[in-house]
Amino acid sequence: MSYGGVAAVVLAVLFSLVALPALLAVMGPKVNALSLRRKKAVRPTVAGEGAWYRFGHGLMRRRWVVVVGAVGLLLTLALPFSKIEFGSINAQQLRSSSEGRQVFDAMEHDFDGDAVKSIDSLLVLRSDGTSKDQGAALKAYAERLGAIEGATSARITGVEGITARVSVTYDGNPVSTHARDLVNRLKDVPEPPGARAYFGGESAVYDDTLDALGETLPWMLLYIAVMTYLLLFLAFGSVLLPLKAIAMNMLSLSATFGVLVWIFQDGHLHNLLGFDPTGNIEPNMPIMLFALIFGLSMDYEVFLVSRMREQYDKQGDSTEAVATGLQSIGRLVVSAALLMCVPLAAIGMSDVLTIKLFGVGMVFAVLVDVLVVRILLGTAVMRLLGRAAWWAPGPLARFYDRFGIKETDMPEDTDERVPVATG
Repeated sequence: MSYGGVAAVVLAVLFSLVALPALLAVMGPKVNALSLRRKKAVRPTVAGEGAWYRFGHGLMRRRWVVVVGAVGLLLTLALPFSKIEFGSINAQQLRSSSEGRQVFDAMEHDFDGDAVKSIDSLLVLRSDGTSKDQGAALKAYAERLGAIEGATSARITGVEGITARVSVTYDGNPVSTHARDLVNRLKDVPEPPGARAYFGGESAVYDDTLDALGETLPWMLLYIAVMTYLLLFLAFGSVLLPLKAIAMNMLSLSATFGVLVWIFQDGHLHNLLGFDPTGNIEPNMPIMLFALIFGLSMDYEVFLVSRMREQYDKQGDSTEAVATGLQSIGRLVVSAALLMCVPLAAIGMSDVLTIKLFGVGMVFAVLVDVLVVRILLGTAVMRLLGRAAWWAPGPLARFYDRFGIKETDMPEDTDERVPVATG
């Protein structure tokens, strides 16, 4: 997912900057052939005009109401996230009408000793496992495992040379918190003298997966936060706006995860969306959603705030800059979000639960992030910050003036204008 996503972005940028201009040059005026819209004169928007301009001023006049309302809504949506339960992918991801799911359910409920419900301890012994002393040690080890709370039985299921396998059975879901706790209790049981135990089975894999994700996740979050802050500073020249963007992203993501738990873990709307709830969330999904949603959210943040920064550099008035910037780019950002939701909604129609969760989660995240977080909350917060939104210490301000990411290299006070097409 990571390498594929990076490759897709790099190629999209490359073709947009190289192939698209060449193609437009070849097509020339014919690019507008077969247009369904009537050609009409295009005039630049006059300052103080436009629905988005008036909407922005309306939001800023009611800034406290908007901030309290938006934050309250997002925190309410995020509440179910506190009770998230993780589980691995198995046949439960399929609809109950599918053949694979029906066989899985039959094996789960109608047969004893299903291999899915066993935790296997693979022992590397110090000598041949068939010897008398090792056999006695193995038997004693199996008895210790079977006596652990949560285990129903433990028996030796294979011996080959210096390796042996002891299988522990238990009741319950193999990818539940109960099963994970049992795995950790079994790992604490002393091995036979001189032996080394390795644990496998679905429950042990589930436990190791969560441990591996838990070890990596803090570094991932730190990397994303630091790189995002640096890049947004280069784009906006402010020390506060990157912090605002990251904080609003966390609100947006928390609300999205809360809604996903409410729908897919708790089972609400399952008839409408067409899935059978499993009572848990596959642990890789929130991480992939986090990375993708965070990146898309920053795109929309850059689109909006870059226009506001451009207007602030021209006018020096933060309130006017926010309203004018919203007028110039608001409609485009909403259109881009709706366009993004079209293929994501198609993904949400999948019969595989994790794929459906991904599509539904992305659609919800994009709409909430753009409509609530960026436009409503973002506009109101910009008004609360005022001129402080654009502040940076002297050395950092000079660094931004020299190395900042700007849309044009022309001096700010230039009178040069791009001619407006009227044909």
